Amino acid sequence: MNKFKIGDIEIGGGNLFLMAGPCVLEGYERSLKIGKRTKEICEKLNLPYIFKASFDKANRSSIKSFRGPGLAEGLKILAAIKAELKVPIVTDIHETYQAEPVAQVADILQIPAFLCRQTDLLVAAAKTGKVVNVKKGQFLSPNDMKNVVIKLEESGTKKIMLTERGASFGYNNLVVDMRGLPIMRSFGYPVIFDGTHSVQLPGGGGTTSSGQREFVKYLTRAAAAVGIDGLFLEVHDNPAEALSDGANMIYLDNLENLLKNVLLIHNTVQSFGD
Repeated sequence: MNKFKIGDIEIGGGNLFLMAGPCVLEGYERSLKIGKRTKEICEKLNLPYIFKASFDKANRSSIKSFRGPGLAEGLKILAAIKAELKVPIVTDIHETYQAEPVAQVADILQIPAFLCRQTDLLVAAAKTGKVVNVKKGQFLSPNDMKNVVIKLEESGTKKIMLTERGASFGYNNLVVDMRGLPIMRSFGYPVIFDGTHSVQLPGGGGTTSSGQREFVKYLTRAAAAVGIDGLFLEVHDNPAEALSDGANMIYLDNLENLLKNVLLIHNTVQSFGD
């Protein structure tokens, strides 16, 4: 497997890492509060931590939904959080012009699931030299992600991560096929499991998406048992007040126990070898 470092964090070396934070930036203070608490939990568990949050959610269900502070203000907030927490940052890009300015702040450029086949966006992300995390589209099979990998490789990067976040097999629902994790790992790059978007019910609330956070712990445990390199979670101190994806986000108060279980399973599986 291709290995690389993000700051002091070795990716693909067998140790699990966490990418977590609010779905969208909710101002500096609250976003920082969530990041601080998550970092404290990760330090207690000796789990490498990467802060995540979006400056813009460009694919909200309704045109009236909150999207975030936007590129300029969002990057200021992310830079301040990065400086305060002293952890790497991951955030989404939706347009090719965003790649360069976002790369000045973020350590990882994330390609949203709906945009994972957008060639120009992948090329722009790869050319920044930053790590690129691509979320598998709900409409793709795991094998289809091989073409995504090739696009990135031929654009000059091997600092690639792939994220599983469920597939759409019915109205307002997602299903996780755990076979996709080893299939995508067979491409030679680290694979992350998104435990919170995988329980999302896209558009399930009419003008908003809904979700079933009660299943997050089961799917994350299952993914750890199959074998993953990283875990992606959206967390919040009070998901009922979250400005995006509240129904599938997990409570910060529940994060430590969830991570303890996942780490126990991950470390056991690592001892088996391949």
